Amino acid sequence: MSTTATTTAPAVSNLSTALARDRLGVAAVVFFVMSAAAPLTVVAGVVPTGLAVTGLTGIPVAFAAVALVLAVFSVGYVAMARHIANAGAFYAYVSRGLGRPLGVGAAWVALVAYNMFQIAAYGGFGAIAAPLFADWFGVDVQWWVLALGAWALVAVLGVRDVAVNGKVLATLLVAEIVLVVAFALADVSSPGFQPAAAPLDPSGLVGAGAGALLVMAVTGFVGFEQSVVFSEESRDPRRTVARATYLAITLIAVLYGFAAWAMISAAGPEAVSRAGTEGPELFFNLAADRIGTLALHLGHALFLTSLIAAMISFHNIIARYTFSLGREGVLPRAFGRTVPGTGAPKNGSLAQSALGLVVIGLYAFAGWDPLVQLFFWGGTGGGIGVLLLITLTSVAVLGYFARQPAGEDAWHRVGAPLISTALLLVMTYLALTNIAILFGVAPGSAPTWVVPLAFGTVALVGVAWALILRTARPQVYAGIGFGARSVTAAPRGFAAVLGQAGEQEAKR
Repeated sequence: MSTTATTTAPAVSNLSTALARDRLGVAAVVFFVMSAAAPLTVVAGVVPTGLAVTGLTGIPVAFAAVALVLAVFSVGYVAMARHIANAGAFYAYVSRGLGRPLGVGAAWVALVAYNMFQIAAYGGFGAIAAPLFADWFGVDVQWWVLALGAWALVAVLGVRDVAVNGKVLATLLVAEIVLVVAFALADVSSPGFQPAAAPLDPSGLVGAGAGALLVMAVTGFVGFEQSVVFSEESRDPRRTVARATYLAITLIAVLYGFAAWAMISAAGPEAVSRAGTEGPELFFNLAADRIGTLALHLGHALFLTSLIAAMISFHNIIARYTFSLGREGVLPRAFGRTVPGTGAPKNGSLAQSALGLVVIGLYAFAGWDPLVQLFFWGGTGGGIGVLLLITLTSVAVLGYFARQPAGEDAWHRVGAPLISTALLLVMTYLALTNIAILFGVAPGSAPTWVVPLAFGTVALVGVAWALILRTARPQVYAGIGFGARSVTAAPRGFAAVLGQAGEQEAKR
């Protein structure tokens, strides 16, 4: 009987289910992380939106506060990364820290949240690019045609070597960072510049609308947590992941905080009202007054490339999540295959591209607003989903180190995770209680309950699927969260490969 089981088990090559190794250094991982954060999109889009929606100018200090919370969270997060190298990130960590059912539920939520970001960017790109193309070239192009062009580029890069994607992102990211700094310096040197103290006052984070301001600041950092997604492809993952995470948080906080403060100070007392009427154009108009219309056109062009960079980065993240789930058998095994030679997660990438194509086609056919109903709502909803995942992962870090404390001190195992969990729970509460403000709709409107309900439903479906696997496919269930080891262990039984520790894990 045992011989039959062994010979009929699918023979899976460890090489075919492993991502390409030793491809990424600290700089490359930072490029992926910061490209997902989309600095120019945040500075030109999120900052004016935050001013207009909340009427508060404290967004620079909100960025600093969020950076501090995320830095504390990262203490335990990267400590766990030293023990677990898995492209599934949140999925793997929650599985190992809180149990497989919650881990699969987290994976489902992650796929939905990151796809919301990814596909929302197509709508934003098309809606923003269409009037620019009419202005620049005198050609009227439907938004969905331009979105399909961006989609095709991302789809092709998605099955290329991760190092190629890293080089593309490096080029786009450096260009947008240089522009953000240049425009901010232009604001500082403008005749109407008045150094503002209110945006830097921590008391601005207390009161009506402050919760929404904090959550908007959180969306600006989404992507920082994905340094661990590339751990399997990094050189010296133990050091690369930690350095890339802390470096990304620091760079994002400094860049956003300075640019937002400069913008608000240059706009003066009219900052809030101008943000309401001009929207993203406020960032470009303030700089154009100082350095001319050529800079304005360049800024618009790089705004579009910023969105493309975010698309590429999120596409890679989603493909690796799908790859992890396929490799472990939680999704069909076909998703756990890579492209020979490049090590790219081929089928996970193709699946994400197919989903993006369907959504673009659906919005084009139905005539829905790609800017508000896709870009803004999708990005905001995705941000809420990621915040929920970060909070759950912070709890998972505590759970993991409670059982396996070896190798880490009390600060990494308990102190920092406890503090970050408490702070993240507060931020999650603020997000959910300010959800109408976040979406810019009336309380009780569809987005205010559809988004939380959708994430809750998806999480429950994931938990239910894990419980089904525990009964129907126990070997697959035992390997959840263990990455490449789950593949090599499957034919012989996971507990047999990992020994006593594996037996204890397999019971959870």
